Amino acid sequence: MTTALIIGDLQRGITGNYPFAAQVVPPVAELLPRARAAGALVVFVRFAFRGNGADLLPGNELYRSFYDAGDAFHEGSAGTEPALPVAAEDVVVLKRRTSAFAGTDLDLVLRARHVGALAVAGVATSAMVAATCYDAADRGYRVTVLRDGCADGDAAVHDFFVDTVFPGRGFEVVPCADWSC
Repeated sequence: MTTALIIGDLQRGITGNYPFAAQVVPPVAELLPRARAAGALVVFVRFAFRGNGADLLPGNELYRSFYDAGDAFHEGSAGTEPALPVAAEDVVVLKRRTSAFAGTDLDLVLRARHVGALAVAGVATSAMVAATCYDAADRGYRVTVLRDGCADGDAAVHDFFVDTVFPGRGFEVVPCADWSC
């Protein structure tokens, strides 16, 4: 079984504007060479809206606030580029919703590479990480959450998810340094 390391929303506009997001860059950066050397597929998932806002949900104030934040969330801007180095063998997926699977070709890429297990890192724990993990489990993937590779704007929310919610859903939770594929 092949493993993929999913790194969600660790992009320049987010890590540069949200201090909680920047804190996960060092442990994930340290993990990247080890994951690649072990043969894991590294997938960077970026979040961006079309510049004209055509993909905004009417009445969704959260998405509207991201869109109104400017280049950090506009497709084609430097703010939506990964905050970590992307290697030639890595995959970059563009998403427009919370889950890395929603409306993307992520599942197709993973199945083409015979991936059966995912390690998920990124921000926010209660949003992208949770939504992606639930989607992954529903699709039959084995899920590991990288505890220090994730963060949330509220540390108590992060702790609740990694200590209670994720283990309760059968997801393994480990620090980046302890993960092996």
